[in-house]
Amino acid sequence: MRIDIISVLPELMESPFKASILKRAMQKEIAEVHFHHLREWGFGKHRQIDDEPYGGGAGMVMMVEPIDNCISSLKAERNYDEVIYLTPDGETLNQKIANTLSIQENLIFLCGHYKGIDQRVRELHVTKEISIGDYVLTGGELAACVLADSVIRLIPGVLNDEQSALTDSFQDDLLSPPIYTRPEEYKGLKVPDVLLSGHTQNIEDWRYDEAVRITQEKRPDLLNK
Repeated sequence: MRIDIISVLPELMESPFKASILKRAMQKEIAEVHFHHLREWGFGKHRQIDDEPYGGGAGMVMMVEPIDNCISSLKAERNYDEVIYLTPDGETLNQKIANTLSIQENLIFLCGHYKGIDQRVRELHVTKEISIGDYVLTGGELAACVLADSVIRLIPGVLNDEQSALTDSFQDDLLSPPIYTRPEEYKGLKVPDVLLSGHTQNIEDWRYDEAVRITQEKRPDLLNK
């Protein structure tokens, strides 16, 4: 998989891709991530990429031309499955979206900034809009990192245990059940006997029942699906 991220502040995103699972995915050449500084397509001496909004109002708007030129140059080199705009008014990211994107080959992430992008960028290029929650960040860079992490970890070969991703929370619209490891008892708190029984079916039944119970307590909206 190849992900191209377009940003006004690409330096904000470098660190997450230099450690842990994301770093391993790139070292294995399972995934590649490329950052593109939008100002390289900006205008004039100061590489302008924003201007005042028509009709007045506070804030600045990311101009259509630099973004169009950047995306068009990328599209001239390869075909992209999705051009994703990270924006608060997009579809809220969930595991189903991450699963779907993880089987794609080439993706573009466009990070919003200031008051957002000129509407014509959406009409020309954007195929999908994603939000990571009902709140506003300084820009789409952190959201792009969250999206990339949620997608790349699902690609076969990235995790050492490929079955691990299949048992994550939200994969079946349930939260994960409680998990334990050594020691068997700590400060009077014991590991449930069923997990020590060695009886696979009983363990799976317990985990499912606990997942349903926890989901009912914490996220009943998931069960309503």
